[in-house]
Amino acid sequence: MRIAFAGTPEFAAVALQRLLAAGFEVPLVLSQPDRPAGRGMKLQASPVKQLALARGLAVLQPQGLRLDGRYADDARAARAALAAADLDAMVVAAYGLILPRWVLDLPRRGCLNIHASLLPRWRGAAPIHRAIEAGDRETGITIMQMDEGLDTGAMLLVEREAIRPDDTTATLHDRLAVLGGRLVVEALEAAACGGLPPRPQPAEGVSYAHKIDKAEAAIDWTCPAALIERRVRAFDPFPGANFGYEGQTVKLWRAALAPATGDVPGTACVSGDALRIACGDGALDLLELQRPGGRRVGVREFLAARPSRPAAH
Repeated sequence: MRIAFAGTPEFAAVALQRLLAAGFEVPLVLSQPDRPAGRGMKLQASPVKQLALARGLAVLQPQGLRLDGRYADDARAARAALAAADLDAMVVAAYGLILPRWVLDLPRRGCLNIHASLLPRWRGAAPIHRAIEAGDRETGITIMQMDEGLDTGAMLLVEREAIRPDDTTATLHDRLAVLGGRLVVEALEAAACGGLPPRPQPAEGVSYAHKIDKAEAAIDWTCPAALIERRVRAFDPFPGANFGYEGQTVKLWRAALAPATGDVPGTACVSGDALRIACGDGALDLLELQRPGGRRVGVREFLAARPSRPAAH
């Protein structure tokens, strides 16, 4: 089968690697344009583009795909390249652009999406983050036949994955990326042998995983400790939960639930090598932190670096 692939981050690169290892022919890869990154803010290719170039694959980076939109020239060039590729299917994973109808209709078997949730729960941009934040006990991968809606297409394959009590977005992402790569290969192999019966998504249980905003990372100590602890894990590695301490913005990477202290939310209590902060309901023991320009350290090393002990905020 001849497969076009559209994706951008590491989650998608894992799937592309799996497709190539399975022997699928990938004549064309689409990825987001290079973005400034790092301290020098130099343009950096996406993980998908880096993999594609290393494997000698053709790469397109249109800024838009609407033929009547601002980037119509990019869209027309992409349409010509996709049409010339004579595609059986397109696989889409965390691409970052909405596919218009002309793209969906072009491959003979349509477009398959690798979505990191058990649809219809957590449609949208940040399903892994939001599942952890909400305290879900499980998530998974859905291979979906794409339509024009936002993650509303019929389901082809679904596999569940437990969310562990200590999972961060980073650890859960890595397991789901591997699972997604395996499932999309299974879906395409089944398509080559007659296909999979599509199942409409349930009408009940729809929720939306809105894109993570950096402003969400600021810890509100008036929230329940359990919610703050989940957000700490959900925002690891990006954007990193943070709070003010000793006149600095400190990132919190790991915390544990603790009994309530009876103090005003945000009050820090230091006892030996322990740092406990009162929350709106309960308290948190802070376990791994990072000062600006520093590295992640355990609470003992963090406290040893600064003798003063003001309240958090």
